[in-house]
Amino acid sequence: MQLGMVGLGKMGSGIARRLHKAGHTVVGFDTNAELATDLTAQGISTTGSLSGMVGSLTAPQVIWLMVPAGSAVDDCIGELSPLLGSSAILIDGGNSNYKDTMRRHSSVTAAGLSYLDVGTSGGVWGADNGYCLMVGGEAEVVDRVRPILETLAPAPDQGWGHVGGPGSGHYVKMVHNGIEYGMMQAYAEGFALLKGRSDFDLDLGEIADIWNSGSVVRSWLLELASNALRGNPELDDLTAEVADSGEGRWTVAEAIELNIAAPVITQALIARLQSRDTSAFSNRLLSALRREFGGHAADAEKE
Repeated sequence: MQLGMVGLGKMGSGIARRLHKAGHTVVGFDTNAELATDLTAQGISTTGSLSGMVGSLTAPQVIWLMVPAGSAVDDCIGELSPLLGSSAILIDGGNSNYKDTMRRHSSVTAAGLSYLDVGTSGGVWGADNGYCLMVGGEAEVVDRVRPILETLAPAPDQGWGHVGGPGSGHYVKMVHNGIEYGMMQAYAEGFALLKGRSDFDLDLGEIADIWNSGSVVRSWLLELASNALRGNPELDDLTAEVADSGEGRWTVAEAIELNIAAPVITQALIARLQSRDTSAFSNRLLSALRREFGGHAADAEKE
């Protein structure tokens, strides 16, 4: 099957490589020519423009977008829509907000095209191990691209599914990422406690491996933690500032909108925000308040 891939970052190029290896025809495009050159070196066709990519595909064209959430998706759709035939399918495999996806589905289908949203998980490992795919959209459109989805998944009948109507794939992926925030925060706090007991001289990488065999807290995240800790037990090559893709924020906002308590996910998001506060004004104000009401010494005074 043919596929045009827009966005050749780590996930986009990984998807292209997995499909190419399985015998699908892939034509890639990215505004960063260097990324396109890297993919070409691996034997996968690339073009210098969206129009060139569309022209390289025979009908019905299938275009997979792997671009940053927001205006970039709208820009791609706006440029691609006039170039595509009525049987074409646009797939947004990025981390778009599901509300934007529902809006885009309405406008794209009104123009006579088909639109799917595919929440994609698997990171840089997906090219070799397969991706977890959460698919939203009409069933008949999903069936038309089934060969692509079955190839990208870990197995044809595992790791992917049509979860519901337009927007549902991105909604499920949003909640998936919110859960991920909470799991990662729990691991981070737990390992911080282990490291805090320096008198035991604990090997954190070894402990992660022990937990990952038979324990109820075993997971792929724990396996990744083991890899990181064994490679550098102090993790001193990393910054303590933790970024977020935005999906944790959307998950918390959705919880508030639905009146559903999500304290773990919310606190995990707040912890990430706090990690970037290098000035720590709020903490300095806390010290000032303790000094004012109780005469407690503040750190600056101790120094």
